[in-house]
Amino acid sequence: MAGQTESKTEKLLSILKLQPVVPVLIVDDVKSAVGLARALVAGGLRAIEITMRTPAALDAVKAVAAEVEGANVGAGTILNARDFDAAVRAGSTFIVSPGVTPGIAAAADASDVPLLPGAATASEVMALREAGYSVMKFFPAEQAGGAPYLKALSSPLAGTLFCPTGGVSLKNANDYLSLPNVVCVGGSWVAPKELVAAGDWAGITKLASEAAALKA
Repeated sequence: MAGQTESKTEKLLSILKLQPVVPVLIVDDVKSAVGLARALVAGGLRAIEITMRTPAALDAVKAVAAEVEGANVGAGTILNARDFDAAVRAGSTFIVSPGVTPGIAAAADASDVPLLPGAATASEVMALREAGYSVMKFFPAEQAGGAPYLKALSSPLAGTLFCPTGGVSLKNANDYLSLPNVVCVGGSWVAPKELVAAGDWAGITKLASEAAALKA
């Protein structure tokens, strides 16, 4: 794989550095996507990841990209080149994958939209570094060893930045954010299902404000 160019890495970092927490969303109903995204942006979380885990996900990306001022919407759980291309066409400003396949790598090489690729081991990180990637998703963060594991990687794999996702919450977010090799964390706690179902956008804005106040 040819890998991520420096300009795409800078583009990705400019999005990830907007806030300490990137909301990771599972959207079941496209009708709620715009209200949800507006509530998150109002709370200070402008970079938003909508995971491709539901039939509504692509339309949700499209709606947020078109209608929510100030939002940088990305698509997550991208598993193949077809989904990568569809997410880009829908308006994603960044793409997130749990791991990397040759197909995803080729799609990323051919696109101007930056990829945040997933990695969980030193070997996976090294392979991505050889391909020009210096910013990665550490996934699944808690299950793969958590903050102590990521801290152990910081010296031998210096120059690599991570967005830990998976099991990250308000309680442990600072354990990650205090590490020198963490740019931000990904978390779903800022958009609980019950608040989304109730359309409690004020409640979500409050959670987003708490998350935005964490120190990156």
